[in-house]
Amino acid sequence: MTAPDLRSGGIAVLDFGSQYTQLIARRVRELGVYAEVFPFDAPLDTIQRHAPKGYILSGGPNSIYEDGAPQLQAEVLNAGAPILGLCYGMQALTYSLGGKVAGAAHREYGRADLTHHGSSLFEGVPDTSTVWMSHGDRIEQPPAGFTPLAVSTNSPYAAMGDESRGLYGVQFHPEVIHTAHGTQILRNYVLGICGCEPKWNTGAFIDDTIERIRQQVGEDGRVLLALSGGVDSSVAAALIQRAIGERLMSVFVNTGMMRLNEPEQVAGVFGTGEMHFTALNASEEFLSALVGVTDPESKRKIIGKTFIDIFTRFASEQAGAGVRFLGQGTIYPDVIESAHASKSSKVIKSHHNVGGLPADLAEKFALVEPLRDLFKDEVRRVGEALGLPPTLIWRQPFPGPGLGIRCPGEITWERLETLRQADAIFIEELEKAGLMRYDSGQLTAQCFVVLLPVKSVGVMGDNRTYEEVAALRAVATDDFMTADWARLDYALLARVSNRIVNEVKGINRVLYDITSKPPATIEWE
Repeated sequence: MTAPDLRSGGIAVLDFGSQYTQLIARRVRELGVYAEVFPFDAPLDTIQRHAPKGYILSGGPNSIYEDGAPQLQAEVLNAGAPILGLCYGMQALTYSLGGKVAGAAHREYGRADLTHHGSSLFEGVPDTSTVWMSHGDRIEQPPAGFTPLAVSTNSPYAAMGDESRGLYGVQFHPEVIHTAHGTQILRNYVLGICGCEPKWNTGAFIDDTIERIRQQVGEDGRVLLALSGGVDSSVAAALIQRAIGERLMSVFVNTGMMRLNEPEQVAGVFGTGEMHFTALNASEEFLSALVGVTDPESKRKIIGKTFIDIFTRFASEQAGAGVRFLGQGTIYPDVIESAHASKSSKVIKSHHNVGGLPADLAEKFALVEPLRDLFKDEVRRVGEALGLPPTLIWRQPFPGPGLGIRCPGEITWERLETLRQADAIFIEELEKAGLMRYDSGQLTAQCFVVLLPVKSVGVMGDNRTYEEVAALRAVATDDFMTADWARLDYALLARVSNRIVNEVKGINRVLYDITSKPPATIEWE
């Protein structure tokens, strides 16, 4: 009996360049419905490959009436399925149907009060509620057949619809948690208006992914996976091993930019089981490649290239063992911030594990990326279902370039050692305070120390010092697309600061970063 296609009859999300685009897909999947993201100008047959029952148009950074702005394809309008436009997506829908969009005299950024007039889109939503706005343009005249469904202080058409055709637009972002009833609005659209069947869940994903891996790799193919010991690569390893067993080989590359004692911990966890595990110490090679480099994007690219070079050499050595595939723990946030979802997306920072393989590797290997469609919390749910230990599943995210991007300025072994010691103190104190809990409600979803490329004057033992500055970073977040700085207790911060300046040679000042995302990113580089 053929298993049902979990991806059929879901939602197609068209990306107009919003940094929240993949978050839209995540919110839909939380409703049990598969959602897939496509560039706004993707061919219709590509968009419709899983027969979506509805479309959601994302936000974006452009003004729809400007030359070269991304436009809604006529083919999507003529497809006959319901459409929901969000922010720029609403403006694109309006513009394509002959309505008027113009710059607003008063922009709306942040929370706003929304009052709706009643419709199937707002069923179960209070008459007045809080929504999250982020726009400088607004609808001045809806297209023919559309009626206003909601208003806000500066948007007379904060929501509109042609309910007879299933066409809707909202000026706010229901996908972000700051919109109080955003999930209900999306539920009304996805399950009610589009009539999607909720069949997408963790168990189904695991079964489907294992089958896809088996089909891709075949009966005798072997996969080589770069295993960092983090959540993503570990869950990817568990999925691939569940699919092909001993035909999975894993390699851990010590870049010299890991956290304190991390290489030993990884080897302790993965080097003693049934998995084929190899550990390579390439610290000197990475540090040599980074001599004199201070630009953050250059760092990422050099670290990525060096990793690929080392990985390529190792993979070539394994060619005789039948390795034809390379496994990666790529997840959605990597793809989003590298702007591979849409031509109109803005690159925030590149990720070395996104974008396919270099030409020399692509000729020999194909990528296996079982987690590419998932956000971090979804990856963790998969890990739980696969039986991985909580200490591994709830381990905090650690970027591929490691401490290399938490050490702004030139990277040296001495600076890395200083950073490692300071970071370990911060983590230890957070653990003592119970703020590193292994569950989804953790206060500090990600926390670390950054060693700044500046020095400050200090005094120790009546002597003048001139040493580096450490910045503590701790954020609270559910999805890592947005984040708020963690309100840590002053006494805790005082203990951390005191320990760092007294126990770590080379630091005489400690700061605490109180910037949210946006406008900042979680990492400094």
